[in-house]
Amino acid sequence: MKSTIYWILAVIITLSAAYYQRKTGPTYPRQIEIVANGMEYELKLTRSIEISDSNYIKLAIKDSSVKAKLYHKRLQVDEPYRVVDFIYEEHPVNSFIMNRIFSIEKEIGLFAYIPAQPPAGKIEYFFEITDDNGSNTYFQNEPIVVRFKGAVPSKILTPHIIIMFIAMLLSTLAGLMAIGKHKSYRKWGIWTFIVLIIGGMVLGPLVQYHAFGAAWTGIPVGWDLTDNKTLIAVIFWAIAVFGNIKKKRSGLTILASFILLLVYTIPHSLFGSELDYESGEIIQGFIKPYIF
Repeated sequence: MKSTIYWILAVIITLSAAYYQRKTGPTYPRQIEIVANGMEYELKLTRSIEISDSNYIKLAIKDSSVKAKLYHKRLQVDEPYRVVDFIYEEHPVNSFIMNRIFSIEKEIGLFAYIPAQPPAGKIEYFFEITDDNGSNTYFQNEPIVVRFKGAVPSKILTPHIIIMFIAMLLSTLAGLMAIGKHKSYRKWGIWTFIVLIIGGMVLGPLVQYHAFGAAWTGIPVGWDLTDNKTLIAVIFWAIAVFGNIKKKRSGLTILASFILLLVYTIPHSLFGSELDYESGEIIQGFIKPYIF
């Protein structure tokens, strides 16, 4: 099989895995369709807030006659829900891409403001919408969780995301070539290992440090799933690379490639950093994902 076919298959598999992870990740916006005053709206509900951002929950409902209330409390804290009214507002969008490419100058909708939390602090919330037909409550039995994090410099976050994507692409490529007994599978395996180290073990901890104040929360100091699954992938790829130095062992490369693919199917931040409000320490928490 020609190398081009391997590359095409690797790109398709990588993009599919990245899309799945993004749609199921517990910190990506939760999507829901509702009807208010006869109009259908697709809402993207916030589940992650940078501390430097405005601390609000937005409902993209462009109808000022619709009223809504937000009920929120700190996660894992025995306290009553606070009630905040949504306010119909227009916010300017200061983004070159959104302004020039998508011609979006402002965002319009209902905004409810919540108190800022320390890094890894979490708030759970549900909301009520009232239109001409009455009131409906959403997510009262299964509140949405929003996690606060520190701002990660783009010069760290952007390379981390790009390099981890490349690592997945090269890993898939090496695995497919190993299955097809292509002569280049060992070369791309080495590049996978190098890129994975840079993206996952160098830039990854830097992202974690800026976001939550701790560079590493995996084994042996903790059980953070994101850190641990990266560590597992690195270990398997180390075995694959060094195990293929003197003798071709395509099975090791196939296994390492499968492990990294499996890692990418685990929702990002599923078991992530969480502030224990009682002790003030950052521990491992759980946010339930959802299947789109």
